[in-house]
Amino acid sequence: MSETTFCIEVQPVIPEKLSAITTLANDLLYSWDRSVRGLFYRLDIELWEVCQHNPKVFLRRIAQQKLDDAAADPLFMEEFNRVISFYRSYHEMGQHPKTVDHIDEGDTIAYFCAEFGFHESLPIYSGGLGILAGDHCKSASDLGLPFVAIGLLYRQGYFTQTIDANGQQQAHYHSVNFSDLLVTPALDSNGEELKVGVELAGRRVTARVWQAKAGHIMLYLLDTDLDENSPHDRSITFQLYGGDVRTRIQQELVLGIGGVRALRALGINPSVWHINEGHSAFQIIERCREHVANGLDFDSALELVASGTVFTTHTPVPAGHDIFEQELLREHLGDYLTTLNITLERLLELGSTPGSHTTLNMTAMALRGSRFHNGVSRVHGEVAAKMESYIWPQIPTEENPISHVTNGVHVPTFLAREWVNLFDMRFREWRNELINPGYWSCIDTIPEHRFWSLRQELKAQMLDDVHQRTRERFLREEYSDALINAITQNLCKPEENVLVIGFARRFATYKRATLLFADIKRLERILGNPQQPVVLIFAGKAHPHDIPGQELIKTIHELSLQPAFIGKIILLEGYDMAMARKLVTGVDVWLNTPEYPLEASGTSGQKAAINGVINLSVLDGWWDEGFDGSNGWAIHPHLRKNGHTKLDITESNDLLELLEHKVLPLYFDCGSRGYSKQWVELSKASMKSCIPRFNGQRMVVDYLHDYYAKAITHHKKLTAENGAPARELAQWKSRVRQAWRGVTVSRVDKVIPAMAAGKSLPISVSVNLNGLEPADVVVECLVGSEPVNGHFSASSRHCFSHLRQEDGRDLFELQLQPTLPGVNFYKIRLYPYHTLLCHPFETGSMVWL
Repeated sequence: MSETTFCIEVQPVIPEKLSAITTLANDLLYSWDRSVRGLFYRLDIELWEVCQHNPKVFLRRIAQQKLDDAAADPLFMEEFNRVISFYRSYHEMGQHPKTVDHIDEGDTIAYFCAEFGFHESLPIYSGGLGILAGDHCKSASDLGLPFVAIGLLYRQGYFTQTIDANGQQQAHYHSVNFSDLLVTPALDSNGEELKVGVELAGRRVTARVWQAKAGHIMLYLLDTDLDENSPHDRSITFQLYGGDVRTRIQQELVLGIGGVRALRALGINPSVWHINEGHSAFQIIERCREHVANGLDFDSALELVASGTVFTTHTPVPAGHDIFEQELLREHLGDYLTTLNITLERLLELGSTPGSHTTLNMTAMALRGSRFHNGVSRVHGEVAAKMESYIWPQIPTEENPISHVTNGVHVPTFLAREWVNLFDMRFREWRNELINPGYWSCIDTIPEHRFWSLRQELKAQMLDDVHQRTRERFLREEYSDALINAITQNLCKPEENVLVIGFARRFATYKRATLLFADIKRLERILGNPQQPVVLIFAGKAHPHDIPGQELIKTIHELSLQPAFIGKIILLEGYDMAMARKLVTGVDVWLNTPEYPLEASGTSGQKAAINGVINLSVLDGWWDEGFDGSNGWAIHPHLRKNGHTKLDITESNDLLELLEHKVLPLYFDCGSRGYSKQWVELSKASMKSCIPRFNGQRMVVDYLHDYYAKAITHHKKLTAENGAPARELAQWKSRVRQAWRGVTVSRVDKVIPAMAAGKSLPISVSVNLNGLEPADVVVECLVGSEPVNGHFSASSRHCFSHLRQEDGRDLFELQLQPTLPGVNFYKIRLYPYHTLLCHPFETGSMVWL
């Protein structure tokens, strides 16, 4: 006869004196305030780890006696009251002075993303995109912005990772009980649980709306795992980036269309909509549907929607863009398109790319459905402008509407507690000075020995964590004690000065995790010097379908067990935010070796830099802007002339040169002090240069000044008079599209090779406007210089004036007065113009003489 095991959770009664701790446990502010998390840690260290840093579960399972003892402990209560005081002060705080002039009362920013990485206790993220989204939300909260975030609540989230004895990544999915998460059902105006419907493939899928408080902002998450849905539809929101292409389109329809409907049902009417990566771009057509239902035609509705939409692309790799086939779209959106009064072919036009007019590219649709677009670093902005130049086919890539906002990280989340405590003692106003570069010279006032000892303390904590994780992994795989001791030999000797180099990020081939191993013999020699001990720590996940990425993990595993590298190469499993916080604060050097220019940003290096870790990275992503010659080391990218192998060998050699002749000699040049003075200077420079330039507040303020505020203003302009300006603009663009193929320009004056200084050069051109009016175009002369490489560089622009019509053509004239001495170069071009355009080149049309 089988036995039945029953389970019951004995929950404590929170003492009255500690009642406010439940408020702390139900606000994601704990995810970025270490003092809040510190309270739970102090109450029961072991349970805090067992509960995986989840305060909601923690408070259900902590022993009653521990709470009673804490309530009677004056020292704990002093700290508790201090944290509560901080919490209340935080929520009483208004908008940051940097924001008040750029957003009006009543305006709201809605931020859509497929994943959010606030904390490991809310497992709805996979990696960099989600962590960035979480940092964006946290920074918006710190700035006091009116801001809501919209995503999906995944039953299983992203996979947890183990690595077996053969180095194979194993993906494990664990269903989450939503009652364990810091979410509660959102309620409608009647106090009922809020649900929204989304039409998919001729059926209605219902999604429940959950909410989570995160400081000053709210996070809303949609979940289809409901009894009223079919088993298949219940599984739509099971896994982040799981399933096949059908699951993906269904997730994105729920996120985009359902997300808009959820906000409307909550009574939230955003002034600006931020699409963070293309997954949520279906929100564009849902918002268009609303306007069509109110009497606008689709093209006018699209102008109105786009005017208030910001789109951020994070993907410099073509394979990273979601693309859906025509038949899949017909199946899922056939009936829905009738509510837009458009055909499937018109929808496909929104997401078309060169050579592919029967598929919908979500990035292309997001670009055509927004008027404010950006990459996430200067390099990536340039890459994105080239990759997506087909949206504006006649516009030079350097002038098309894609710009950039370089990513930043949320400093309170990733700055080690030890640094926070030191800053609080020495620089009391530091939290208010995060975007003031001049302030951070204060780092120089920290005595070198104190700075060094704090860095060593953080490294010791990190090594202890790595030691424990490594032992657990190899004990599970039944490795011998002798081998485990050899593998961990350099992790359990904090008294020995070991240089630790960290590499932790997604294992994708373009990130080149194994670049260091291109010359294995040389690396063996570098790591084999007992007077200069080095440990390389690797961590990260590969997507379950990314076999080449998983092979990288296997390669590193195998190398770590070679006799020459045992104890010198450590491969960690189960990379998550908790591990990341340890690594970015504790290693000495942060290594990043992407193939240029495929790193969009690379914010892990920023997290390391703000903690005094020194970056050693290819000049790609953020490091191309962050490196100043005195705050780390740079691997200058080479052109790929003879394939990947040649490029990898060349850049690997550069990397090993830096390690052997720069990094190691500097670190181990300790002298009589016991530490390297030059290393401390470099580490301080890393913090001083990166904290004010690459933090989340600076990033969000940039978005506010350059994108959100402008989108709000432009949208209000097109919304006036029931959308009359939007109709006017849509009709004007239609006229331009029909006429532009027939527009031509020719020069009618005599071209002269020289002129006297101070004189004017008359230039006349004749234009066939093919039915357009002279006011519909700008005729422009660019004046500049032409360097040796032949690239024209404009230094000034001059507009022609319309003179008259003559023989069916329009004459334009310019009296040009060159400002440059000597040889001047000039070009003449013509492009459509309307006062209601957001960007002068958004039509993508231009004719050059």
